Amino acid sequence: MFNALLMVQDEESGKASAEIKQISESDLPQGEVTVAVEYSTVNYKDGLCLSPKGGGLVRNYPHIPGIDYAGTVEASTDDRYKPGDKVVLTGWRVGEAHWGGYSQKANARADWLVPLPDGLSTRQAMAVGTAGFTAMLAVMALEDHGLEPGHGPVLVTGAAGGVGSVATAILAHLGYEVAAVTGRPETEDYLKSLGATTIVPREDLNETTKRPLESETWAGCVDAVGGDMLARVLGQMKYGTSVAAVGLAGGAALPATVIPFLLRGVNLLGIDSVMQPYDNRLRAWQRVATDLPMDKLEAMIRPAVLGDLPKLGADILQGQVKGRVVVDING
Repeated sequence: MFNALLMVQDEESGKASAEIKQISESDLPQGEVTVAVEYSTVNYKDGLCLSPKGGGLVRNYPHIPGIDYAGTVEASTDDRYKPGDKVVLTGWRVGEAHWGGYSQKANARADWLVPLPDGLSTRQAMAVGTAGFTAMLAVMALEDHGLEPGHGPVLVTGAAGGVGSVATAILAHLGYEVAAVTGRPETEDYLKSLGATTIVPREDLNETTKRPLESETWAGCVDAVGGDMLARVLGQMKYGTSVAAVGLAGGAALPATVIPFLLRGVNLLGIDSVMQPYDNRLRAWQRVATDLPMDKLEAMIRPAVLGDLPKLGADILQGQVKGRVVVDING
């Protein structure tokens, strides 16, 4: 028997609540690989899955959330993994459609796992998690489309959040000038400690403008906000540059024109981390191990245990979580 955070639905109200319960391996869904989970984390999707209505993501109860986890292989019927191997899992709708990482043990399909890169611990992998993995994918996409240090400042919106924090640290480490957007003045010192050279108040970009083009300012952008802010940023991009869109904290609508694409050759790059092919996953995790300074990663970490998760899930939906939460599943 082992502990898991189980979402249980009340039949009368239809609302779900979280309880720490003991379950057995026979309760777990089938999978080719059994993992002894060591650490997980809290992403925006986790907050949705922990909410009373499941955020539209959870279809069946009881359910174990946790879209990320890292740990040690206990058993495997797939030749790619053997007991003792360290692995990390993000995406593949684990924690949403499939039981996730808020459990001391998990079963997974072998295709969903990635070997933990050398030099990265399971704790560090969950300080990265989907948010940091997505940030690395965004940086790689910008570089694949021509971004290089010295081209000008790179904008990171929602910079104090999980994706933004890791993106800021990676970009600064690679030699880019980082302009970090935040609506929380109290996070400015934190962002500068990650390597941001300029702090941009959120209100400077939240205001919409009727002008489809403004002064060419940014050499690249990692955007976690979407909505009005993304529309505004598109009109401020330098000629031929790119925006990597990774989130929609500011809304799913894009009230923009096509003018930046037509007159400045701006690229809008969509970043999906959920169904990312294996080879690019491996490439991204290897880049994380080399291009994300571990001291900066450590500065982002907020430790937690299973019992903290219901409140943290609510907090992240309100934009009240800074940096990266690392959940010690056995703590």
